[in-house]
Amino acid sequence: MSASQTYVLVVEDEESLCALLQYNLEKEGFAVGVATDGEEALIMIDERAPDIVILDWMMPKVSGIEVCRRLRGRAETRNLPIIMLTARGEEGDRVRGLDTGADDYMVKPFSMTEFTARVRAVLRRIRPALAEERLVLGDIEIDQAAHRVRRAGRGVRLGPTEYRLLRHLIQHPGRVFSREQLLDAVWGSEVYVEVRTVDVHVGRLRRALTEDETFDPIRTVRSAGYSIDFEG
Repeated sequence: MSASQTYVLVVEDEESLCALLQYNLEKEGFAVGVATDGEEALIMIDERAPDIVILDWMMPKVSGIEVCRRLRGRAETRNLPIIMLTARGEEGDRVRGLDTGADDYMVKPFSMTEFTARVRAVLRRIRPALAEERLVLGDIEIDQAAHRVRRAGRGVRLGPTEYRLLRHLIQHPGRVFSREQLLDAVWGSEVYVEVRTVDVHVGRLRRALTEDETFDPIRTVRSAGYSIDFEG
């Protein structure tokens, strides 16, 4: 799974629909994870934070509504984009889904063309950084097409791992990632790397970003991990 791809978690217990959603999302260039019940979904989200969740309403163990409620109640997933899928089409059910915190709502059956368009629309609205070639946070700018980084107009030289690390942090400003989550997102779950390797690469990234003694935007959160933030 490429770390540069937008990661979509599909939570759906209907096997044929799940396979169809996965196929169409992967065809559109997304990386896709699949969970078949709400309990598995919550575990997977703890292991690797997705960029967006596609969440079925009616599921075994933990319902989609309850998953949505729990995600909205946790600081680290409060702003996670969620599209809810359901066979329930009544207005009251749609309102309940949106009130629980879903960003969008699709009633089955729906076309795959509309589905992928809605996914991209939510990502553009909630996380515009994921839909653009140019990422900007504070005075840091990443040109994703050219793989170049500038800070306050100055070119920043980064190795490929530091580049991927910075891009991941900037795509989720303010969110704290554990070392394990960063390993999975930047190095990939198929590669074995020591957890402390993250500290080494964060250190290199910090030095590159603060070469001319500018403010260090990378925040170390004791016993939790790292985030990037220009507000504190």
